[in-house]
Amino acid sequence: MRVFEKPLRRYPWYLCSFFWSQERKYGQVLKPALLWARAPKLFFAVATLYGAVDRRSSPLDPVLRSLVTVRVSQMNWCRFCVDINSAALAKRAGSMAKVEAPEGWRDSNLFDAKEKAALDYAEAMTDSNRRVSDQLVDRLREFFDEDGIVELTGLIAFQNLSSKFNSALDAPAPGFCRLPSDTSAAD
Repeated sequence: MRVFEKPLRRYPWYLCSFFWSQERKYGQVLKPALLWARAPKLFFAVATLYGAVDRRSSPLDPVLRSLVTVRVSQMNWCRFCVDINSAALAKRAGSMAKVEAPEGWRDSNLFDAKEKAALDYAEAMTDSNRRVSDQLVDRLREFFDEDGIVELTGLIAFQNLSSKFNSALDAPAPGFCRLPSDTSAAD
């Protein structure tokens, strides 16, 4: 990592319950949480936003949410995000098939038209050499209402924030899932 976490005892006391919860869920306190926690106000803002985008009541299907976050993570060379989001995708999808295929989604039969539209949108939002076109949003309208488009946009924007932060600070992959091959170049 390019910036290291502090010893746990040096973080504000009011973050302890969050760290305890992560350790219980993941078996460890995740490095990005410790990095964000160096700036507690930013930490709470990011944690709140994450809770809003990945809530159970989201109108977006959990598999689709995970699929989009994996692809954005790959594009941003975030080893941590690819690993943790791939593990979530495998669990939600019930197999590794979609975990191993997001790079080649355009030519794959694993993805339906809705997933392909969402992946195309995610790539357009993430790639600074592309822009979101009216035609792309019209394609999204075939599968999502306006609230769904806003949810999808928020999810992609959040994942760009998160994966760019983690990639810039070189947060390590925690080892929850086998990494797709394209992220090995980031090492």
